[in-house]
Amino acid sequence: MMIAPHSVCGSRNAESDARSMQDFHYSPTSSCSEASTVRKRNPLAVAAKSVARSFVACFTPPETTNYKNFDDSEEFKPPSVASYATGSNRDRRRISGRGIYGSPQNSVHGREPGSVKFTMEEIYKATRNFSPSFKIGQGGSGTVYKGRLEDGTVVAIKRAKKSAYDKHLGVEFRSEVQTLAQVEHLSLVKFYGFFQNENERIVVVEYIPNGTLREHLDCLHGNVLQLAVRLDIAIDVAHAVTYLHMYTDHPIIHRDIKSSNILLTENFRAKVADFGFARMAADTDSGATHISTQVKGTAGYLDPEYLKTYQLTEKSDVYSFGVLLVELVTGRRPIEPKREIQERITARWAMEKFAEGDAISTLDPRLERTDITDLLLEKILKLASQCLAPRRQNRPGMKKCAEILWGIRKDCKELSASDFRSLSSNSRSSSVRKE
Repeated sequence: MMIAPHSVCGSRNAESDARSMQDFHYSPTSSCSEASTVRKRNPLAVAAKSVARSFVACFTPPETTNYKNFDDSEEFKPPSVASYATGSNRDRRRISGRGIYGSPQNSVHGREPGSVKFTMEEIYKATRNFSPSFKIGQGGSGTVYKGRLEDGTVVAIKRAKKSAYDKHLGVEFRSEVQTLAQVEHLSLVKFYGFFQNENERIVVVEYIPNGTLREHLDCLHGNVLQLAVRLDIAIDVAHAVTYLHMYTDHPIIHRDIKSSNILLTENFRAKVADFGFARMAADTDSGATHISTQVKGTAGYLDPEYLKTYQLTEKSDVYSFGVLLVELVTGRRPIEPKREIQERITARWAMEKFAEGDAISTLDPRLERTDITDLLLEKILKLASQCLAPRRQNRPGMKKCAEILWGIRKDCKELSASDFRSLSSNSRSSSVRKE
């Protein structure tokens, strides 16, 4: 089987791949306007080079600035490792964000993230008085600016809307600050501090330079994310949500898992952002199974059982994650009002196609189709179908989702290695016959 240069099992970092094999050039993205192609000069040699590139890329970890040996760290091992599998629920939840998942070395002013209470003067200086040129985002709850603190740290500064008539904005601000202050994880945006008075509510978090996942799926950055990169992004998000559900002092439900809340680093590592809707989960130690609360979230991602009953559990995040998985493989938004009626709700349409045995028709048309792509698509949609179960008790937990995704990633690597060995063997046989 021939695997094209932008194989689904590619690495996420072009520079580290180039250093590993200088003859090959790999990018985690391909041009939005051009399909990946192979020039037919010497088919066997080209195929061998392509598979070799995929093989090396699969086993070359992405380069990161702050977390160099991530494959050896607890965070990037499958969730079945001992730190996940042992101990009671209460013991596991008490593994703090500053324990196995902690990374305090990048704290502002030498203090731990979240410990800084900023002054308005510092905020004005960092944003040049909220200069329009520093504006990087606009949302329903406020405006986001890029800023630089006095110590040189580049940050994102979220300025909440000013409205004396919207009490929810104040609630969301307090929820975001309280949640961010107690969590720290490689796949969550790092919290540096906040400022609040009667007129201003400001949250300061780390600046993530590469935009949102939704922007990349919409091709706004000029390239198409390859399927392997999308799989790794799903794994990052699964780890982050698993951490919120199981490894904080008290389980946290995000309530707004969606592609526009997934930020991407320059190395295509995913970080979950925006905790305005976050809520503490029910205290299972006291026998509670859910919390009853007003419905919050984004249309297209909302758990239908939560919508009907107002009963919120961690499984509501799992449902949203299922929608995100469908979004990753199709490239479509959860709601596509301009499409035919049967295709407007993307998750429903994709699940119907999957049930009919026609999963391939849901694949983002900008992605190149290979045998491995087909396999990944089937496995990811199968997990999505479990996450999207109408009743929450039929959905897997986020820990299980992370384990399944790791298994899919492992299958991808093994298939690439097998293809490489097979092609190498055929190449040697052909050479012998020619002699």
